[in-house]
Amino acid sequence: MNKIYLAGGCFWGMQAYFSKIKGIINTNVGYANGLTLETNYHNIKETDHAETLEIEYDENIINIAEIFERYLTLINPYSRNRQGGDIGRQYRTGIYFVDEYSRKCALLTLQIYEKQHEGKKVAIEVEKLNNFILAEEYHQNYLLKNPNGYCHINLSAADKPLFSKDKLTSEEIEKLNIDDFSKKVLLEKATETPFSSSLNSLNECGLFIDKISGEPLFSSENKYNAGCGWPSFTKPIRIDCVNYYDDFSHNMHRIETTSKNQDSHLGHVFNDGPKEQGGVRFCINGASLNFIEIGKLENTIYENLIPYFKECVEKIK
Repeated sequence: MNKIYLAGGCFWGMQAYFSKIKGIINTNVGYANGLTLETNYHNIKETDHAETLEIEYDENIINIAEIFERYLTLINPYSRNRQGGDIGRQYRTGIYFVDEYSRKCALLTLQIYEKQHEGKKVAIEVEKLNNFILAEEYHQNYLLKNPNGYCHINLSAADKPLFSKDKLTSEEIEKLNIDDFSKKVLLEKATETPFSSSLNSLNECGLFIDKISGEPLFSSENKYNAGCGWPSFTKPIRIDCVNYYDDFSHNMHRIETTSKNQDSHLGHVFNDGPKEQGGVRFCINGASLNFIEIGKLENTIYENLIPYFKECVEKIK
């Protein structure tokens, strides 16, 4: 398990949101990066601590870049010492890291965010975690204990995909440059012959997307050679980019996977993947996918996925 600490205003809402996210194993609210080793809810103004959420997550399920991406949707990143109706230094925004990779990923995420928003600088501090103190018990999971309590975060956002696009109609699909066999796979749930797709042996760094809708689906970093003859992945690039359905065809019970918005047929998911990476294998038809090299993601709708790639994160100073 890995940890990251996020300050985003009142920690009640932050905890309630991230507790709903797949791959988040445990959360605690507390006070971070103040001047002293001790404080409490009534003294944080004097000790300069920020209300902070401690997040423990499973990187085999969720990428830390997605945690940062979701964090940015919850806060006003330009507001100093204020979120929602809460005002004061204790409500400042901050990313407090405990390892170097998290620091670099946070900086790259914010760098791209600022670029996409006309270069406007965010007010989020990125610092090494310091003087973290668990908050009082009555603050832990406060909104579970008090469902009508104040929250500046729209908690229903946890149920909405980060990438949203209207489903293409059959007429719109016909206008796309997609071969007939790929359409059979995507629309009629056909299966390609094993070892027939060039994507099965592809080893380049980049992004795999839905051939119809362009939805981002898988990263090359989670691709591996399963020996089955189909492109195989240990997880989707984001936790919310695929659908799962029971499939009882061919006298078997399998779990079918489709793209989130378009519902294009992709393949199936099995529990025989690499144990050290979570034990899951997404067995995907190459005919369902298009591939974009990592160097071609910049200045596209996929640019904010660049921090999901270690190759890019490690370049940050």
